[in-house]
Amino acid sequence: MIARHTFHDLLWIELESPTHEDVRGLMEEFDIHPIVADEILSPSTQPKVDHYENFVYLVLHFPALRHSHEHALQEVDFIISKKFLITVRYETIDPLHKFSKVFEVNSILDKSDFGEHAGFLFYYMIRKLYASLLHEVAAMGDGLLRAEERIFSGEERKMVEEISRLSRNILLFHRALRLHGPTLNSMKIALEEFFGQDFRHHAESIVGEYRKVEEALEHQKEMLHDLRETNTSLLTTKTNESIKALTTLNALILPGSLVAWIFAIDSMDMPIRGMASDFWVILGIMLFVSIANFSYLRYRKWI
Repeated sequence: MIARHTFHDLLWIELESPTHEDVRGLMEEFDIHPIVADEILSPSTQPKVDHYENFVYLVLHFPALRHSHEHALQEVDFIISKKFLITVRYETIDPLHKFSKVFEVNSILDKSDFGEHAGFLFYYMIRKLYASLLHEVAAMGDGLLRAEERIFSGEERKMVEEISRLSRNILLFHRALRLHGPTLNSMKIALEEFFGQDFRHHAESIVGEYRKVEEALEHQKEMLHDLRETNTSLLTTKTNESIKALTTLNALILPGSLVAWIFAIDSMDMPIRGMASDFWVILGIMLFVSIANFSYLRYRKWI
């Protein structure tokens, strides 16, 4: 599917899961290099930057947490020229969809200024993508705060699964973004060479937007680590208390049970048994032994 958006002299072309016919038409219209044309036909495994004579080719992967998305990582390919910008994606990407709506409104109202070349259009678009990621990281932080409240409300066992889910989301973000740093540094050099030194500030600003997401993610990772340690500590304490309570109960019951077991032995010479009120005597012995044992444990401060 191809969608075209125009604003003054700028052209933005959106491709979603392009076919061979789509790519062939773009090759002829915009002089796209055959290597790039072949690469955009299917998703790539790694981010990359290539500088060609008439455009810069950039591939980035962004994390997607929502269940409505087919894949956990969403790829966007950018072909950045002076008069046109081509984006290639393989499923719906929410920030790009929202950006297209804003672009269409601005082109109709003729209110915004996207700059003199498509590099500025790419600049606003990539900032929108990273702003969306920053919002997702902030949402993960809210989830961590809710988990913290529930941990200290006595729901430590329930939070084991929740903390694991939050950890999985943070791991997904880290895996998706870990290669953005070196890729964007290469992109900055390529864009400065292609658009000139006047675009240097914008290229550095793109890297800065990524750094914001990276720093926010590191903060959430630290908070997650602290929460997991706290939850584990509280669970261990509760488990130890339960074991201690069971051990104490066993220590209190065992002596009396031993007395009962001894008097249950079928023997001709068993004392007390057969006497008048033998049940109450044996019960009294059991209570006396249990109380004596309890007093000894309290004296030794074991309970």
